[in-house]
Amino acid sequence: MTLVRIANDLSAWLQDQALPLWLHTGYDRHRGGFVETIDMRGEPTDAHRRARVQPRQIYCFAEAGRRGFAGDWRFVVEDGLSYFDRVYRQPSGFYGALASADGRLLDPSFDIYNQAFAFLAFAYLSKVLPERSLEMRERSDALRAGLGAFCKHPVAGFEEDNPPRLPLCSNPHMHLFEACLASEATDGFDTLAWTNLGDEIAGLCMDHFIDGETGALREFFDHDWAPAQGEKGRIVEPGHQFEWAWLLTRWGESRGSGTAIAKARRLFEIGETHGVDPARDVAVMTLFDDFSVADPIARLWPQTEWLKSAIRLATLTEGAEQARYLASATRAAAALQRFLDVPIAGLWRDKQQADGRFVEEPAPASSFYHILCAIYELEDCLKTLDAQT
Repeated sequence: MTLVRIANDLSAWLQDQALPLWLHTGYDRHRGGFVETIDMRGEPTDAHRRARVQPRQIYCFAEAGRRGFAGDWRFVVEDGLSYFDRVYRQPSGFYGALASADGRLLDPSFDIYNQAFAFLAFAYLSKVLPERSLEMRERSDALRAGLGAFCKHPVAGFEEDNPPRLPLCSNPHMHLFEACLASEATDGFDTLAWTNLGDEIAGLCMDHFIDGETGALREFFDHDWAPAQGEKGRIVEPGHQFEWAWLLTRWGESRGSGTAIAKARRLFEIGETHGVDPARDVAVMTLFDDFSVADPIARLWPQTEWLKSAIRLATLTEGAEQARYLASATRAAAALQRFLDVPIAGLWRDKQQADGRFVEEPAPASSFYHILCAIYELEDCLKTLDAQT
C-alpha cells in the first residue's frame, strides 16, 4: 500500500473514529478531566490519572479544533484546563503527578515532564482561544520563570528537582524543547525567551545528550551531564532517537543549522538500523549503547516518532535519499496501523511482545498525543512534498 493511501486511511481513522470516541468516552463529563484509559469494550476505566495526560489531551483537541474538527472540542479543552488546575496545581505554581479518578491528588511530587506539557497546552490554547491568549502567555511566562528559579542547572537545562536528585534525564528536556518550539511560534508569546531556552536545550542535546563517538542519544546522566554510571548510563531508546531527530530537524530548519540536521539524520539512522526488529518491522523499546537489544517490547509511541522523523527528513532530501526516507515512513505508518487494528475503531494496543502478540490491556490516553501529532505531521509533510514536485 502506498504512503499516500495509508495517510488517507490514518486521517479518516483519526477524524471519524478516534477523535469522536476520545471526545465523548475519553472525557469524564460528570467528574471532569480526561480518563487515563479506555478498555477494549469501549468503556472508560477508573484508573488513576497521571497529570501529563490532561495537557496532552488538551493539546490534541485544541489542535484538532484548529484544523477543523467539528466536535465539541472547545468544551473539553476549557473544562479540561480547569480540571488540570483544580486537581494538580500546587501553591508553588507547579503541577503534581498523579490523582485518583475522583479527583484526589495522590502524588504531588514535582516532575519537569508534567510542567513541559502544561507549556504545550498553554501554547495551543492560545492558538485556538484568542480571547484567552494574554492569560495563556502570562501563565506560560510565570511557569517558565518559576522553573528557572526552582531547578535551573548551573551548566544548562534543569535539575530533576530541588534539592537536586540523580540521574539527570534527557527525556523531560525533550518535551520542554517541544514546548519551546510551539511557544516561540505562538502569536503574543515571548518569542525571545522561548527561542533562547530552545537554543539552550538544543545545545545541551548536541553537546551532552548525544554521544560524540556513536551519535546516539542517551537517557540518564550524572550532575555534570556525563553518562550515568552503570547500566542506566548505557540506555538508548530507539523511540527517542526518532523523536529527538524530528525535533532537531525542525530546530535546525528554523535556525539554519546544518549541524543539527546532520545529528538528526544520524539519530534516525541509529533508530532505523538498530532499533527496528527486522522480523516484526516495529521499533523496539530499548537498546544498550553498543546497540544490542535491551528490551524487545515494542510500544505504540516509538512507531509514531519513527514516522514523524522519516517523513520530516524526506522533505529535506531528494532523489534516492528521499526515496529511502519515504520507504521508511511507509514502514513506520504500517507498523502504527497494526497497533490500531482493534475491535473498536478509535482505540489501540500499547505493547507488542517479542513473539508478535499484543498485550491485552486498556488503551492508554497518553498515546493519543503521539498518534495525532504523527498523523498531522504526515499530512503536512506530504503536502510539502507535493508542492516541491
